[in-house]
Amino acid sequence: MSVFDLDAVKNVLAGNENARQILMRSEKKTILDINIWLDSKTLIVADAYVVYHNTARGPAKGGIRIDANVTLEETTDLAERMTFKTALTGIPFGGGKSGIRFDSHKLDTYMKRHLIQEFVHMMRADLVSGVYIPAPDMGTTPKEMAVIYGDLHIPECVTGKPLGVGGLPGRKEATGRGVAYSAGAAASKCLKTEIKGLRCAVQGFGNVGSWTCYFLHQMGAKVTAVSDLAGGIFNKNGLDIPALMQHGEKTGGLAGFEGDRLTNEELLSLDCDILLPAAREDVLTDKTANAVKARMVVEAANGPTTKAADEILRNKDIIVIPDILANSGGVIASYIEWRSAKSGVLTSSEEVFDFIDTTIGKSFERILALSKDRKMTHKDAALTLATEEVVAAMGSRGWI
Repeated sequence: MSVFDLDAVKNVLAGNENARQILMRSEKKTILDINIWLDSKTLIVADAYVVYHNTARGPAKGGIRIDANVTLEETTDLAERMTFKTALTGIPFGGGKSGIRFDSHKLDTYMKRHLIQEFVHMMRADLVSGVYIPAPDMGTTPKEMAVIYGDLHIPECVTGKPLGVGGLPGRKEATGRGVAYSAGAAASKCLKTEIKGLRCAVQGFGNVGSWTCYFLHQMGAKVTAVSDLAGGIFNKNGLDIPALMQHGEKTGGLAGFEGDRLTNEELLSLDCDILLPAAREDVLTDKTANAVKARMVVEAANGPTTKAADEILRNKDIIVIPDILANSGGVIASYIEWRSAKSGVLTSSEEVFDFIDTTIGKSFERILALSKDRKMTHKDAALTLATEEVVAAMGSRGWI
């Protein structure tokens, strides 16, 4: 699952064995046993993991995931991706991540509050010192970030907070905004056409997927298919995304909305211009990648494409825009919220979106230039640029 590919960055690490050894390992892995009584008869027992991959460029940044399938390996991979995501976009954070292994669907708001409060209790020293700055992720929301802020009363100790308690306008839309902007920029530069009218298929209709669809729709793209855990819907003429988002808010899913039904796997093989996997990791594998008909894949989720699938897509001349660029809008917005919390400056959603667009745009231009100069894929170019930034920071700090 690791995003760090030694073959892709061998030129960066040539003759620098110390840097290679540091980047191949995480700085810190903490395993927690969370045990809380909700009442006299109900005990919750959950394993939890907190991983800091590399903090040479700043404090560890990464969301708190609550999911039944959380593992230490997954948490480590996500922390590692954050190291390179922040480095690629120039955000002064390092890579971190938290995972609590529990089915979040079995927790109501009251239960989740107690679970997060116990997590804060166990990680208090790192949160107070600013060594680790959490945010929402799968299974957590701004409400849980408000719990962290309420326990610590430090505005910059957590990002993704609700607007009423120091949250950032545009934060909930930020990741989807970045994905859609990346797709638009890649369509212009790589497909040599504007995104207006292009057929897009989006797997996943959670926070990232739904807002990706929203901004693609605003840009004039034709979103022909979307899906959630229960399956998807298809309309060759394009789906009414604002109506679909309202339907999802009311019903909690896509079921019942007008359109042809299809499975998640069928969505991946649709004849479309841009495929955007925005659900989970490893959905494009050696088994599913062969069926991909899209001209371009934009990785909206973290690690949706396996290494074997990367090779298949490369051989099919399908362009892949990597996750460490495409879904970086969330951490870019988190940086703005963190910076604003420390300074007291207020920021509008328009300013947030402009900053996301500008930051991703500059990074994408660097990726394009390196990819062309060294005749490498966009994914390898992105990782190379990010690794150069991290290695430079480690050198400045005397780590290597």
